[in-house]
Amino acid sequence: MSESAGRVAGQPPEGRQRELLRKYSAETAYRTRLGKWGWITLAIGAVLTIFQLYTAFRGPYPSLIQGAFHLGTALGLIFLLYPARKAWADRAGVPFYDAVLAVAAMGCNYYIVFNYEYLVTEAIVFGFTTVDVLIASAGIILVLEATRRCIGLPIVLIAVAALLYGLFGPYIPIFAHAGFSWPRLSTNIFYSSAAIFGTPIQVSSTFIYLFLFFGVVLMKTRIGQFFTDLAFGATGRFTGGTAKAAVTASGLQGMVSGSSVANTVTSGAFTIPMMKRAGFRPEFAAASEASASTGGQIMPPLMGAAAFIMAEYTGVPYNEIIIIAFIPAVLYFSGVFMGVHFTAKREGILGLPREQLPALAGLLKRIDLLLPLAVIIGLLLAGRTPSSAALYGIGTALALSFLRRDTRLSPKELLKLLEDGARTALPVIAACASAGIVVGIVTTTGLGAIVAGGLLELALGQFFLLMFFTMIACIILGMGLPTTANYVVTATIAAPALLEFGVPVIAAHFFVFYFGIVADITPPVCLAAYAGAGLAGANPLKSGVNAVKLAIAAFIIPYIFVTNPMLLLVDAEPFPLALAIVTALVGMGAISAGVVGYFVRRANFLERLLLVAAGLMLVYPEIFVSLPGLALMVAVGVFQYVRGRVGKEPAAS
Repeated sequence: MSESAGRVAGQPPEGRQRELLRKYSAETAYRTRLGKWGWITLAIGAVLTIFQLYTAFRGPYPSLIQGAFHLGTALGLIFLLYPARKAWADRAGVPFYDAVLAVAAMGCNYYIVFNYEYLVTEAIVFGFTTVDVLIASAGIILVLEATRRCIGLPIVLIAVAALLYGLFGPYIPIFAHAGFSWPRLSTNIFYSSAAIFGTPIQVSSTFIYLFLFFGVVLMKTRIGQFFTDLAFGATGRFTGGTAKAAVTASGLQGMVSGSSVANTVTSGAFTIPMMKRAGFRPEFAAASEASASTGGQIMPPLMGAAAFIMAEYTGVPYNEIIIIAFIPAVLYFSGVFMGVHFTAKREGILGLPREQLPALAGLLKRIDLLLPLAVIIGLLLAGRTPSSAALYGIGTALALSFLRRDTRLSPKELLKLLEDGARTALPVIAACASAGIVVGIVTTTGLGAIVAGGLLELALGQFFLLMFFTMIACIILGMGLPTTANYVVTATIAAPALLEFGVPVIAAHFFVFYFGIVADITPPVCLAAYAGAGLAGANPLKSGVNAVKLAIAAFIIPYIFVTNPMLLLVDAEPFPLALAIVTALVGMGAISAGVVGYFVRRANFLERLLLVAAGLMLVYPEIFVSLPGLALMVAVGVFQYVRGRVGKEPAAS
C-alpha cells in the first residue's frame, strides 16, 4: 500500500500479527529462536523447493518416489520447526529428540525412494518383511505426530479412528467389515499409492507446492502488495470505501494464499484499522476481512489447494476447473461487496479522501506487476499443465522483481525465499498425508459406499435433506480440519451420496468444497473471524455472525448449482446462462439488503423478509421463478421510496 494509506491503517506491530496467527492457526506456531539450527532448516527447505522446481521442469519421478521425497523432507522440516507444544515455540534451539524424529521421518520416507523397485515388485509378490512393517508403522506414527504439531489434533483423531476402524472392523456394531491385520494395513497405507501417497500427496508434490511458492514469491518481492494498492485506488473513495477495498484486496490476495486465517491476519493488519477509523464497528470490520479472505480460496485462477485435488478426483482438468469456478466466485464476492455497501449506507460511512489513497496514475505505471498472474492465467487457458503454468509464473515474477529497487531481492533474500516456500507448504503437505490415511481406509474397507447409503437413509430419500445433512457434515469437519483435508474426506464419503441422485460429478464436488471452506467463518469455531476479531479488538462470536451475514451467498449458491448445474457451465447455453447470471447478481443484492436491513432506506422486519425471499427467487436460475422475485424486489424498493417521501426521510444516494 502507499505510504499514506499505510499511515491511515495504523498497522499492528509484526509481533501482534505473529501472536494472532499462532493463537488461531497452528500452521504458524513454529520456533522463532532456531539459532544455528536455522542454517539446517534453511538448507532443507531450499533443497525441497529446488527439488520441486527441478521436477516441474524435467517432469516428476514415479509417484511413490516423488511423494516420498516430498513428504519425507517436509516431515523433517516440521519436526525441526514445530515444537511438541505451542508454548515451547519461543525456546532456543531444537531439542535432541526432535532432531532424532526429523531424521527418522526422513529416513522412513527415503527408504521408499532407495528401495522403490523392491517395494513395487518383490515385496508385493513375496510379502513384506518385518523390517518393512516396522518402517511403515514408524512412518505412519510420524506423519500423525507431524500433522498434530503443524495443524492440530482433530484431523489426527479422525485418522486414528480410521486406523482403528480398519483394524477392528468385525467388532464394530455399525459399518462392520472383515478387518485387516496390522502388517497388511500398515504396509498398504505406507507403501501404496492409494493412501498416504495417494492423490492428495501426488497433487501436492506436483501442482500445489508450486502454486504456494508462487504466492510466496509475490509476497516476498512485494508484488502482492500491488494488489492491495490497486484495490484501494479503485474503490477506496466510494461509500464504505475502506471495507470495499478490503474485500477486493483480500479476494486478490486470496488467489495466491491457501489459508483463510493467514490471509485475514496479513491483509487485515492494514484493512481492519482503516475500516474502524472510517466508522465501521469492530465486529463488522473483522467480519468483512474474514469473509473476503475466506472467499479467496474459491477465487480463480489459483484458488485453494483443494481445487487441484478436485481436478484429479473429478477428472476435470484444472484449466477447466478455474473457468467453472468463476461464476460462483463472482456471486460470492458480489454478495460480500453488496453487504458492505448496504451496511455503509445504513451507517452513513463515506469513502477515504483521495490524498489518503494510492494514486491511480502511479498504479498504472506499475501495471506490469500483474504480468505473472496474467502469464499463469494465459497458460492455463491455453491448455498447459498447472505445473508448467506455475513454473513460468514464478520465473516471470522473479524476473520482474529485479527491474525495481523496491521489489528486488538480495542473494540472501533469494535463499530465504526458497525456505519460505517450503515453510508455507508444510501444513498442506501434512494435511494431505493424514487425509490420505483416511481415504486409504475408506477405499480399502468400502466405508464410503456404506456412509453414502447411511446418509441417503437418514435423509429418508429426500434430496433437500440429503444436501442439508451433507452441508452440516462438511461444516462440522471444517471446524477442525484444514480445507484441503476436509475436502478430501468429504469428497470420499459425502459426495458419492449426492451422485446417487444424479447430481453431476463436478457439482457434487463443488458442493462439499464450498461448505468445507465456509467453516472458517461459521460459528462457533470460526477461526478466520476469530483472527480478524483479534486485530479489531472485537467480540469473536459477533464477528463470526457478521461474517456469515456477509458471506450468505456461500450458503445459498451451492444448493443452486446442485439443483441446476448451469451456473457451473454444465449443459449451459449462452442466453439462459447470461440471464441466470444477471438474475443471480440482482438476487444477491436483494439478499444482502435483507440481511443487512437497508435497501433504499432502513428496512423493517417485514421488508427484510420480503427482500430475502425476492433474492432467493432471483438466484434460482429459472425465469418463471426469477421474474416474480424481481417484481417483489422492485415493489419493496418503491414502497420504501414512497414511505420515505411521505415521512420526509432522506433517500439513499
